[in-house]
Amino acid sequence: MLRVTILTLLAASADACTTLIVGKKASVDGSVMCTHSDDGEANPDSRLVKVPASDHAKGSTRPIYYDTEDYPRFVGDRGVDAYLPKNNPGATPSVAIGSIPQVAHTFAYYEGTYGILNEHQVGIGESTCSAIYGAKARGHGGDALFSIDTLSRIAMERATTAREAVQLMGSLAEAEGFYGAGEFEGTGESLMVTDPNEGYIFHILPDHTGKSAVWAAQRVGDDEVGVVANMFVIRRLLTNQTTDGRPDFLFSASVHSAAQKNGWWSPSDGPLDFVRVYSDGEYAHKFYSGRRVWGAYRLLVPGTPLAANYTDLRTEPDVYPATLRATRKLSPLDLMATHRDMYQGTPFDMTTGVAAGPFGNPDRYSTASVTKLPGAWERSIGLYRTGYSHVVQSRGWLPNAVGGVLWFGPHAAHGTCYLPLHAGGAAVPAPYSRADPSAIDRASAYWGHKYALNVARLRYADMMAIVGALQTKFEQGFWARVKAQTAPNATSAVAPATEAEQLAAAADDDAQKVLAAWWALPDQLIFQFADGWHADGAALGYPDAWLKQIGWEEGPAPPPKDPNLPHCCQKGFTGGDGLVEKRVL
Repeated sequence: MLRVTILTLLAASADACTTLIVGKKASVDGSVMCTHSDDGEANPDSRLVKVPASDHAKGSTRPIYYDTEDYPRFVGDRGVDAYLPKNNPGATPSVAIGSIPQVAHTFAYYEGTYGILNEHQVGIGESTCSAIYGAKARGHGGDALFSIDTLSRIAMERATTAREAVQLMGSLAEAEGFYGAGEFEGTGESLMVTDPNEGYIFHILPDHTGKSAVWAAQRVGDDEVGVVANMFVIRRLLTNQTTDGRPDFLFSASVHSAAQKNGWWSPSDGPLDFVRVYSDGEYAHKFYSGRRVWGAYRLLVPGTPLAANYTDLRTEPDVYPATLRATRKLSPLDLMATHRDMYQGTPFDMTTGVAAGPFGNPDRYSTASVTKLPGAWERSIGLYRTGYSHVVQSRGWLPNAVGGVLWFGPHAAHGTCYLPLHAGGAAVPAPYSRADPSAIDRASAYWGHKYALNVARLRYADMMAIVGALQTKFEQGFWARVKAQTAPNATSAVAPATEAEQLAAAADDDAQKVLAAWWALPDQLIFQFADGWHADGAALGYPDAWLKQIGWEEGPAPPPKDPNLPHCCQKGFTGGDGLVEKRVL
């Protein structure tokens, strides 16, 4: 069948993010978890902010803004000090492209490029996906009102469960239109949506009119995990499958009718394959998505046989399922490690080979704008251009204020430290709400992590061992403290102001310790390894494997020696008095 692909070029460059989701029986403590890596380009907005709860007058409206996903992502008054015009000098205030009716009360939540975690422990992680349709926003050449950025924020403002969030986002997009906030690869979107009891994989794309949306969501089994890496993963929409009397699959009315109208599916085919019908496959290159899915599953569900190769991920439904049953219990630390993965120990190990240089650097910089040569790098899960990544942990046996935990890491996952922030905290620590990419800021956690990682690339394997040890020290300490929380010691479900301030103060203390440690790292790394010497005086040189690869053994030969003449440097040659004889010319 002819498949029509609308490649709509939009203003912003799409993110290329990896997301994970874990059911409550697949985690070490019964928490439901989801993750996100915000893998942008050179101008990311890596700030974390806390949007306050708010009451609204009857009949008021909620403005909707165009989302560029660049810095600054918003300029105006949304109850967030970091967004005010006075704190964004020279930036143009954001202009609404439309509005929807406001609700009487909106919830407090943490926000990055997307909504992340609200006061009811509803969490979100985002991954841009290819799709067969694209659309433009109102005021920007099109008719669609919502991007995934705005939908995720409204879900944070209004939803108390993951299911409610999915249905709310889907219905709004159907009514007012959806546009992808990227280039051709970003016309579709996926979210991991969680709460203390369950999680969903949510997919959405514009419909053919550009004025509505097609969407579907799959409930993740309690004992399952899932991975989305810039490509839809939901396969068979099992419309009659239920858990506890509720359907496991949610979807728009158009999901079947649009496919049937275009001849892409009919009821006689069996359950609709969402990927085959609505995905446009992997973008950038083959394995761009599939390798990350394979790589993540090998860590999350070890022992599960999965193919490392395939022909076409879109048309081969059995290569990687949307979810897999867990083979081990997972903690937030396991998900952090997955986001740092470079396929170490596999045939696709990014830390080996000529491209990794002498010191095993896995980072592969973009070359599209500087070369006309055909080719591509492998795409790893951990990525140098990540603006921030996070793990959301929702714990149903605890009050919401402490049950919801956002583990937030500014900049690239392999160089960052994940800081735990509780859902009931009154505010974000100041170092995490500062991340202007245009100027180094020593009061910024983003710049502290970015600066240290860029220094560590000078001698990657050796220096990153020190970075990794510091990550382990902080993160395992944080995890031990979070893991030890129990209901009798927890705050109330609706944290009073004093308790909210106490949570914020504890986070501030942690943040300052992390900030100081990471700004001290560059000096420590340079001191330890400057000029190819270790601080103890030992020469470091280069690994033999790399020397062989680059032809060091075929370098210039030793200078010629005349065997009939004495040479001062000849081993064992001495004068008659036992001293080394020197020829003076």
